[in-house]
Amino acid sequence: MKTNSIVVERITTDSKLFAHTRWDAIPVAATLLHCAYFFGMFYLFPRIPLWLMIILGLIYSVSISWNINGISHNFIHNPYFRSPVLNRLFSILESITIGFSQIFYECIHMQHHKGNADLPDETGETVDWISIYKHGHDGAAEHPFKYAFFSFFREDPKTVFKELKRKDHREAFWGVLELTLFVATFVILGVLNWRYICFILPFYYFGHSLSYLNGFYRHYGGNPDEPLAWGVSSYDKLYNWIWFYNGYHAEHHFRPKVHWTRMQAFRDQIAEQQRAAGVRVIEPPHALGFLDPNLPPRTPPSSVLPGANLSRRAIRAHLLTRKLSPGSSDFET
Repeated sequence: MKTNSIVVERITTDSKLFAHTRWDAIPVAATLLHCAYFFGMFYLFPRIPLWLMIILGLIYSVSISWNINGISHNFIHNPYFRSPVLNRLFSILESITIGFSQIFYECIHMQHHKGNADLPDETGETVDWISIYKHGHDGAAEHPFKYAFFSFFREDPKTVFKELKRKDHREAFWGVLELTLFVATFVILGVLNWRYICFILPFYYFGHSLSYLNGFYRHYGGNPDEPLAWGVSSYDKLYNWIWFYNGYHAEHHFRPKVHWTRMQAFRDQIAEQQRAAGVRVIEPPHALGFLDPNLPPRTPPSSVLPGANLSRRAIRAHLLTRKLSPGSSDFET
């Protein structure tokens, strides 16, 4: 069965509020609670013991990764509301809650889908700005903890802004506005209580680092030359229930528009083809991927080992051709 022939049925709803399904009320409500938690920590800071605040801070760190990889990520591919105004307001709310522009994140993430954790070319560049191979050596993936804790400082808002401006000046404006609003929020909280900002910033950074760690194991051991196996999946039930089926990552990269409520059914539909393609599956959630008992060594994918028939440049050209060809996937531009 050719992968181009795999058809995904888009879900529909008669809801006047939600664009795809009323189940999206759950991630929307979760974001409201997450935002309330963020501001609630500010309120509690001078009122409860430091040891308890540290526990709340660690939960806040995990919640950043949870939101980015679950709620925010699903919103990129399937905006929750029918109303463009509600989607815009939700994007702003997400930006303040996770501490980064949702529109900038969308731009970075769509570039990620263009490259699908691709290998560096002969100049060391990757299509995917956050590819796990970009800062590795000799075609191997970067060390997971270096990737997790350094990637935050590698983010380049100027490059993202230029790409947004090239595509849509209006979206570039809204992206800058979102960045301004989240920075302004932190500044105002700092003016009101500078000790709180000194306290929260390390947990904020740690949360984004956890998000990158999660992202690393969603591709480590994947096959950058096989669309069905671009991503690495985890089918831990509790993880997928809480993280809005973020674990079905091989399935997601193969068909990015599949709604989170249909991921399990889609996996059942293509399971045979996935096995034939050698899709990698890990036992723990992605953020704990380093605990998987069957982790492969950090060696280059077989297609770039010495003596292979394809050079990195040929692989890169081959991937781009397949990604941009009609029917190869429902990748969005």
